[in-house]
Amino acid sequence: MLTFLADENLHGGIVRGLRRRRPDLDIVRVPDVGLSGADDARVLEWAADQGRGLLTGDLSTLTRDAYRRVTAGLPMPGVVEIGRNVPIGQAIEELLLLAECALPEEIEGRVLYLPL
Repeated sequence: MLTFLADENLHGGIVRGLRRRRPDLDIVRVPDVGLSGADDARVLEWAADQGRGLLTGDLSTLTRDAYRRVTAGLPMPGVVEIGRNVPIGQAIEELLLLAECALPEEIEGRVLYLPL
């Protein structure tokens, strides 16, 4: 099962819903790991060091930094961007499907967008 880091731009209802539906899902939030206010590059570095896919609602800057890591040959365990127009319930369902069915190497170095 995939593990995740949820950044500060992700709607809190998504994290709460994921935890409610799958209490065993390994998901931490940026504030939980002492990265509140950290820039995107630092958050991506931490996620890569921990082997966690990054869940975000930041559709403007995070993707650029993710691709910079890939271009530089640095590890990038994958980013999942959840658009603001995606209903919370749908986001939860699709993230659970991804967590349960995808292997870490299948999302490594990629940016995925919800809805899938």
